Amino acid sequence: MNKNNMRARTQPLAPSHRWRLMVLQSLLVIAGLCIGYRVIDLQLLGQRFLQKEGEKRAVRYEKIPAHRGIIFDRSGRPLAVSTPVATIWADPSDLLLSKQRWGELAKQLNISEDKLARRIKASQSKDFMYLKRHLPPTQERKIMALSIPGVQVIDEHRRYYPAGEVTAHLVGFTNIDEQGQEGMELGYNKWLTGSPGEVRYLKDRRGHLVRQVELVDSAEPGKELKLSIDLRLQYMAYRELKKAVERHKAKAGSLVMIDVHTGEVLAMVNQPSYNPNNRSGMQAYRMRNRVITDALEPGSTLKPFTVIAALESGRYKKDTLIDTSPGYMRVSGHRVSDIRNYGQLNVTSVLTKSSNVGVTKMALDLGVGKVLDVLRRVGIGQSIAVGFPGENTGYLPFRDHWGGFEVATLSFGYGLTVTPLQLAQAYAVLGAKGIMRPISLIKRDVVPEGVRVIDEKIAADVLTMLETVVQSGSGKRAKVQAYEVGGKTGTVRKVGANGYSKSRHIGIFAGVAPIHNPRLATVVVIDEPTDGKYYGGLTAAPVFAKVNTSALRILGVSPDPVNVLTADRPNNQDGKGAG
Repeated sequence: MNKNNMRARTQPLAPSHRWRLMVLQSLLVIAGLCIGYRVIDLQLLGQRFLQKEGEKRAVRYEKIPAHRGIIFDRSGRPLAVSTPVATIWADPSDLLLSKQRWGELAKQLNISEDKLARRIKASQSKDFMYLKRHLPPTQERKIMALSIPGVQVIDEHRRYYPAGEVTAHLVGFTNIDEQGQEGMELGYNKWLTGSPGEVRYLKDRRGHLVRQVELVDSAEPGKELKLSIDLRLQYMAYRELKKAVERHKAKAGSLVMIDVHTGEVLAMVNQPSYNPNNRSGMQAYRMRNRVITDALEPGSTLKPFTVIAALESGRYKKDTLIDTSPGYMRVSGHRVSDIRNYGQLNVTSVLTKSSNVGVTKMALDLGVGKVLDVLRRVGIGQSIAVGFPGENTGYLPFRDHWGGFEVATLSFGYGLTVTPLQLAQAYAVLGAKGIMRPISLIKRDVVPEGVRVIDEKIAADVLTMLETVVQSGSGKRAKVQAYEVGGKTGTVRKVGANGYSKSRHIGIFAGVAPIHNPRLATVVVIDEPTDGKYYGGLTAAPVFAKVNTSALRILGVSPDPVNVLTADRPNNQDGKGAG
């Protein structure tokens, strides 16, 4: 019985059973191969893909903000700095699950709960939304202490301007992302902007930090920028210009001061101004740096350069007489006149009295080419290229044919336009005894040699003539205590819809101080004074006097020997002349 059973067990399988066994074995082998391949695929072939998928769920990369470069004045006083602030953001999907906490969050954000709710619902299809940007660290800590799911913080920087409106037009400002928008902040944005760094974090599914993995790239701060201005002179110039604009109820005003030895701008101010630290309600007309962006007809302040052309021709000397009688003349059917009949005037007195007839006769005798040549040499109608955005190049006309009246108006500063900075550059050439140096808004370590564009003796003669304008001409109110100075007044009618206006004027004074050893060239512009005093000698000249009185002392310029004993006496402000 047992033997029979044993024989039955050892009998070969039927063909159908053998086939089933082979299929089962094949399936097991195939399954093993598939599992092996999958293991190889996951461990070797698809390793990078799986790592990326894992990183998407757990690893986060965040930017490390780069510190924007500081802007200084020439002595190292800060004009623009970046302060640390915090930006609060959130994942709207997480906030939607925490509606009961919205009231607490809204209170710390200083907004209404309804406004917060509307913002969250409007962003619910996104995974990122700003809650509040540029918060002080104390407020950020209060918000994060609430531990509301989905609420996170980013460290950023906010630009702050210590001098506020005093340097606003020159320095400019940045937007909320610290990108330059105006002024030197815009012109030197690449220089000031650093390179942000990057760090890798591990976070849980709710976005909470688990641990920092590694620093991917370090942040590189922006480069520092040292401007040419002296903040002491800037404050003083701003104060005096603002007083003058308010006193004369003027529309606007500008002032620029240049060091004639180096070509550096030491002060540049405008009115009205604005506070770059609080831009709520900011108006565009307050933001213009009028010294560089606004062009105007220079009027009588251009007469010294017509005189230079006359002296260069050899036909005229300082004492050459010109008959200006009867105080007017007809040119191409138009009338050119002085405020009264001066009779016989020498070339010096033509400037002292600001005679339109005198300079017209010289220009017509010389020809327009010689006058234009001098104007081009001192930079009129050309870009100054100081790196400031929006620079106006002014307008110096070019014509194939010039009429007599066009030559006449050019000789006394009409029919062309200049910026206050261009006019100051031209007077800086006079102050440098005929040497033209590039103008700079950046502090210079090395002073450029410059190029001679006017003969030294001719420049010295014209400076002496400009001294008489302040001593006994239309610029008496520009006198500076303890120093002899020179300059020229200008009073320009503004152009309106129907030609030159009889009620809208610009008062200008351009001058050099001290006159015998020049250090500063200054231009003052008072735009549309409405208090009844509009002559440059009454509006702009007194500002020149006050600003240069302080500036020369601040800079340590020695008083003129003849004026040392009278340094503390009041200015003679009785001059009634007007330019």
